[in-house]
Amino acid sequence: MAEKLKLTIVTPDREFYKDDVDMVEFNTTEGEIGIYQGHAPLSVIVKPGILAITQGETVKNAALHAGFVQILPEEVTILAEIIEWPGEIDEQRAEAARQRAEDRLKGNDNSLDVARAEAALLRSLARINAAKLN
Repeated sequence: MAEKLKLTIVTPDREFYKDDVDMVEFNTTEGEIGIYQGHAPLSVIVKPGILAITQGETVKNAALHAGFVQILPEEVTILAEIIEWPGEIDEQRAEAARQRAEDRLKGNDNSLDVARAEAALLRSLARINAAKLN
């Protein structure tokens, strides 16, 4: 039997998740990463997307929007600004946010903060995709 990895996910509001897991996967600014017990120590920045937590045959998904991750050989700590289980997501609101972000990016507004609009689009897509996994 494979060794377990201690996973802790906290937000400013709550302890979102704390348990032993087989693997955790999520997006970073450098690309997608999958972590097993024994991983080399590393610190990474989260990029909005789906967080997948594997425990045996079960995979739990959540929409992870922003934060930092500390990876140690036997534990992973995610300090998330926002993370949501699929059941916590308002799909209509996420779809409206996606549409607003896409409209902003298609417009010709020279004062547009493109990075902020792109981040809003990624967050809305993470919510939409996570909600579909429910």
